[in-house]
Amino acid sequence: MSAPAYRTVLLDLDGTVIDSVALIRESHRHAVRQVLGQEWDDERLIRNVGRPLLEQMRVFSADHADELYRVYREWNHAHTAALLLPYPGMEPLLAGLREAGAALGIVTSKSRDAVELAWASLPLEHLFDVVVTSDDSAAHKPHPGPVLHALDALGAGPGSACYVGDAPFDIRAGRAAGVATVAVTWGFFGRADLEAEGPDAVAESVDELGTLLLPAA
Repeated sequence: MSAPAYRTVLLDLDGTVIDSVALIRESHRHAVRQVLGQEWDDERLIRNVGRPLLEQMRVFSADHADELYRVYREWNHAHTAALLLPYPGMEPLLAGLREAGAALGIVTSKSRDAVELAWASLPLEHLFDVVVTSDDSAAHKPHPGPVLHALDALGAGPGSACYVGDAPFDIRAGRAAGVATVAVTWGFFGRADLEAEGPDAVAESVDELGTLLLPAA
């Protein structure tokens, strides 16, 4: 088996490892409709996905952020099992990276309880050596803190690590932490938005990501 391109591979969760695009978008839509009585287009709803949920809700409405947060979470948790989907090929890729000797970690802005709910539907937690959530770091993406927290937990340095994500906030966080960055286009943001952040590479498919992370010998 070929050696991994990076000894440490950190990944975002939503829109990168798991397909939660519809779940998150419709959770936003429900909260905005219920609390603000408004109908927003998809672009406005997902513009800040990748930041902690309460921060997103403060952008939606500073005065109603707490209520938006509560209503979002109620709907999201009730519909996770129905709407959360796997990305075909992702689990074999992660397993292949582990078999090749890479350490794997999740760095997400999701809360710990929401991550546990996701694992209940898509049991992938066993593939990761560390899972960093919004509860584990005082600073949040695009601050490098969560990425650095994961590296520290793994005893790894930035020079042999990469961070894979689907949002501009992911790329900014990875760059600020000094790791290589790989943007993926199957999540919430398109290639143009991601390339504007200057990632080291862009993957259009899980197979392409596999070629980047686990090149043939």
